[in-house]
Formats: sequence, structure tokens, C-alpha cells
Amino acid sequence: MMQAFRNAAKPLMVVVAITFFLWLVVDLSGITGNTGLLTQTTVGKINGQSIDARTYQTVVQQNIDARQRQSPGPLGLEDAQQVRDEVWEQFVQNTVLSAEYRRRGITVTEDEIAEAIRNSPPPEFREVPEFQTDSQFDMGKYQRWLTSSVAQQYLPALEAQYREQIQRSKLLRVVTADVYLSDAALWERYRDEHEMVKIGLAALVPRTVVPDSAVQASDAEIQAYYKAHLDEFERPATAYLSFVALPRLTNASDTAAARARADSARAEIVAGAPFADVARRESADSASAAKGGDLGEWTKGAMDPAFDSAAFALPLHTVSQPVLSQFGYHIIEITSRKGTKASGRHILIPIEVSGEHRDQLDAEADSLERLGAEKADPAALDTAARVLKLPVGKALPAQEGTKVQVGTLVVPDAGVWAFQAKPGATSQVIDAPIAYYVFRLDSLQPAGVPPLGQVRQAVAYQVRMEKKRERARQMGQEFEKRVTAGGSLEAVADSMKLPYKEFGPFSRVNPPLTDPVVVGTAFGLDKGQRSGMLDTKDGIYFIKALEHTKADSAAFVKDLDKYRAQMINLARQERVRSYLQALREQAKVVDNRKKVLQQQTGPVTQGA
Repeated sequence: MMQAFRNAAKPLMVVVAITFFLWLVVDLSGITGNTGLLTQTTVGKINGQSIDARTYQTVVQQNIDARQRQSPGPLGLEDAQQVRDEVWEQFVQNTVLSAEYRRRGITVTEDEIAEAIRNSPPPEFREVPEFQTDSQFDMGKYQRWLTSSVAQQYLPALEAQYREQIQRSKLLRVVTADVYLSDAALWERYRDEHEMVKIGLAALVPRTVVPDSAVQASDAEIQAYYKAHLDEFERPATAYLSFVALPRLTNASDTAAARARADSARAEIVAGAPFADVARRESADSASAAKGGDLGEWTKGAMDPAFDSAAFALPLHTVSQPVLSQFGYHIIEITSRKGTKASGRHILIPIEVSGEHRDQLDAEADSLERLGAEKADPAALDTAARVLKLPVGKALPAQEGTKVQVGTLVVPDAGVWAFQAKPGATSQVIDAPIAYYVFRLDSLQPAGVPPLGQVRQAVAYQVRMEKKRERARQMGQEFEKRVTAGGSLEAVADSMKLPYKEFGPFSRVNPPLTDPVVVGTAFGLDKGQRSGMLDTKDGIYFIKALEHTKADSAAFVKDLDKYRAQMINLARQERVRSYLQALREQAKVVDNRKKVLQQQTGPVTQGA
């Protein structure tokens, strides 16, 4: 059957997902062994098997190209880094799974692959017009295509994809074959879901009940705590950055230009142009623009307040004057309205930098790029700032794997760039929503435990927190004495000016509190019972059970068979997750991608 498929195909304009080719690329390039035909330069090893650099980069580029086709704007450094990481994880997963297939002797026959291709078409194929009848996928058309004479180019990729899918399915069936839940285990789960408690809780949180002025941290205590708790202060690599920001906020001229566009679009419609045609051409709301501006039905309050106010006041089938909202100017037409629901369409004209303001900003951005971007000389940033009359600022320290933050604003891509650059280098111009940025890497602190001088404030805080915890324990002992003497939790909390709150009813699987000691204790109390002092890492608590409803064992027995099927399915899913995670954790992975990328990009060039 498979040979018949190979000999019978025809060209079809269809985009096959990049992941369909991933296993094929992996298999043919030799990265699952040591005999790849490409260059021996590697980006790392997985369980001793080298990953060819050019193969890896090819797959990365394919995925970046695919994502770019789906993205309305250019991909940034963070997007590219995410793709690289996803591809790397796919290489790791494919390699470890391939080894597991061999270890367990899991194979796939040609007939199994042919049967899967014939009867389980890929999701992407279901959207191809040639395979549809009356806008619905037509299995007959798909199967006739498989037996035609010109689809040769697609079948090898499909075969590779289905081979891997079938192997994985067989492996996971083996892994989950012994999943079994006894009646006792099912009852425990059922009880956790259906047993309910309501509690009153008094809390002594050291951070808040003991004032800062009541505790001090001496130099000797800070040094002693630092030496005894070095692991608490271990930090990832940290970048220290300076930056110049060229604001790109809109001004009054941009608002006026947007209003003029909106007036022009409305005038065109009033003069007889179809609303839908103008919406498709002019509207910045791409989702509704594709449907001629149609928004469907919505409930009052679901839209921007200014839009909603106009929409529910506008006469039906009337084209509104431009309505200003936080998104820009809207031209609205309401087609139906009843009570709090309305249906209609709109055209959105955003307020954007435009006209002379755009020309001025573009010229300044060009100067920023020419003078300050992608330079090895640290002084380049200062030069750009001086020429453009912009201040040089300091970003907050950025740890590897996080985004760079400037005040309260998060700037894309800078965090990725900083850990690929050399100290003193400047970044490319980074296009953020409110400004163009150029960053300079002032210094890079390697991962590890910083010197005490750099974390002194954090160490002092922990010393003070230890003292606060001890004070809170003393307060907790006093609290317990008063409750034991006959006071209620609420009354004693009020007298000691401590918070008291009631929670529930809630179950074990959905508690409103995160502390497991508190939750576990709550379900161990009968109605009216009170706990002793619960000294946890988060604080000191006292609780009383106000209500306690046990799970209904009769209802459990009645629904046991259905419940068992549901829980076994969930248990199998969890087994699969745990199994794949264990394979990943056990894999011996040497990741040299960062080093190889730095070698390929080379040093930052010097220039004006």
C-alpha cells in the first residue's frame, strides 16, 4: 500500500507544519547517531550524540520563517530565542524517545503508517479547500488525492511524521498499561473533591505584625547569616545596563491626522461607499476588518466605555461621527439592539505617529542607530545621547532569562541581547511601544554567590525577618494563652489587633489558602474544634472549624464506575507527563548553543 502512495500523488498548494519535517530532518542528518553527512561542528550533545550545528540552525530558520509568516510584525530577539529553545527541546525529546524506542523494541510497519495516513489526515489538511465539500472536510476527496499520481513530494514527510507519532503512541500505551486505581484510592480522591470545611482563621504574619523599628541587624549578625546561608543568595548571571531612549509617543498633530482619516472614511461611506469595503481597507482591527467591520453581538460593558456609550445611544443603521476611545477613532454602525445586547460593525483608525512628526522621528531614529547602535566603543552611547540631547539612564539589573526593566516598563529583546554581548558593547535599536532604545552592557556579573557587599541589604532583611519570626512566636504564645482561657479566636484577634477572616466552604483540591499545614489541619478538625498554634514558614496561624461536611460515600458508590474511568484517564495523562519529564531529566545534555552563536556572530563591529 505504501509503495502505491509513493507512486501516486499530485502537486497540492498546502503548507505542511514545520514540525512535520522535524523528525525527518533529525533522522536524515544523522544527529541521532554520529554519522551525519553535514559539518561536524556541533551545538551540543544529547546522551553522547552530537547535534550538528548546521542542521540545528536550518530547523531553527524554518521555524522562524514559519512564525514570521503568521506574525503581523517582525520577530524580535526574544521571539527568535524562544524558537531556538523550542527547537532544541524538540531535538532533546526526539533523541531520548528514539533511544527509548530502541531499548523497548518498539517498531512501526509500513502498513501501519499507510493505514494512519489514509484514515487520520493531518489537521492542516482538513483546512485545504481542495479537500472540502460545502466547507466541510471530505474524506473521500482526501483519499482520492492519496491514490492520485502527483503528491510524491508530500508523502515522505507524512510518513516520517506518522512513524514517529505511532511509535510514541505505542510507547505511551506501554508506559500506562499498568495504571490501576483501587477503590480505596478512588475514595480518597473523591473525598478530597467533595469533603468541605469552613474555617475562621487568625494570622500572625511576622512581616506585618512586627514593625521594622522593633528589629535591627548588626554587622556581626549580617556576616554570620551570610556565611551560614550562602545558598540563599546564589544568583544567576546578571547584566548591568545603561540606555538611551528616543520617545515615540504621539502628539496633537498625530491625533488630528487620525481624526482627519476617520472623517474621510465616514464621508466616503455617507457618500455611498459600502461600509464593509471601507472597513476592510482602513480598519486597524484586523479581526473585524476581515469581516467588513462586523463585531457580532456583545453585551453592554464588554467594550471600551467610550465605544459602549456611543453604541448604545446611536440610532440604528446610522453611521456615527468618529468616537474616540483608548484604541483610536471608531466609526460605528449599530444594526440591532435589545436591552443590554447590541450588534454592529465599526472601523478603527488608530492614533499613530504620522506626517512631519513621523519624518522627524525617523530621522532621529536613524541618527540614534548610526551613532550609538551595535558599537564596541562604550562612548558611542554617550555620543548619541549628546547629539540627540537625550539623557543616559540606568536599567534595573537584569538576571539571565528575564526581561530588562526600565523603571516600570519592560523592554523586549534587551535581556536576550545582553547575555550574548561583551561588556561595553551597544545593542541594536530596539523598537518598544513608547520609545526606541539603545542599551549598553556596562558589566556582566557571572552566576554564583555575589560578595556580601552586593547583597548586604538582602542579607540584612533576612536577619530582621528571623528576629520578626521570633517576636511573632512570642505573640502567638500569648494568643494561645488567651484562647485557652476562654476567648474566641475573633475576640482575641481583635484585642491583639490581629487579622481574623473566615474562609470557605472549600475542598482539599481547591483551597483558598496555599499553606499545606493550615489546609491539612482544617480537614482534621470537627465542627467547633480549634487548632493549636500552627508555626509555618509563612506565618503563625490559629484556626477553628465553623462547618465540616463529610463526603457522601453512598453517592461515591453509585457513580464509582464512571468516576473510575475518569480518574484512570487522568492518572494515565499524569503518568505520561511524569514519564516524559523523567526522560528529560535523566538525559545527559551538553548545550553549547550560546557559545556557537557567539562564535558565528563574532565581535560587535566598531564604527560610526
